[in-house]
Amino acid sequence: MAEGEELIQLKFRMFDGTDIGHSTYSSSTTVATLKQKLVAEWPKDKTIVPRSVNDVKLIHAGKVLENRKTLSDSRITFGNVPGEVITMHVLVQPTQLKKKSGFVVLKQIIKSNQTVEEGLEAK
Repeated sequence: MAEGEELIQLKFRMFDGTDIGHSTYSSSTTVATLKQKLVAEWPKDKTIVPRSVNDVKLIHAGKVLENRKTLSDSRITFGNVPGEVITMHVLVQPTQLKKKSGFVVLKQIIKSNQTVEEGLEAK
């Protein structure tokens, strides 16, 4: 860690209210690094388990954080109150589900377009 670098205490709240990953992080830590740590430490007893960093979304102050940005780039507030722990929310959306839901939406669009075309042909 570079001299003068700010430290921040974070914890991550899961969908069921459980907190994981409570630790102190450097302001230069990337979001992707945080996600890697969360995937590695994910409780095995949960029904939804991320398989990779791409399955995880971190949310702070209503914004989804980007993998390539650092905590300071993401404008995470540092040191407002001594000993303050900032809570980020963790969402898991497995890649298979993303692909499947995207396919279902695409299929519905195609089906609705076919219905419109059939209606036009009938006239």
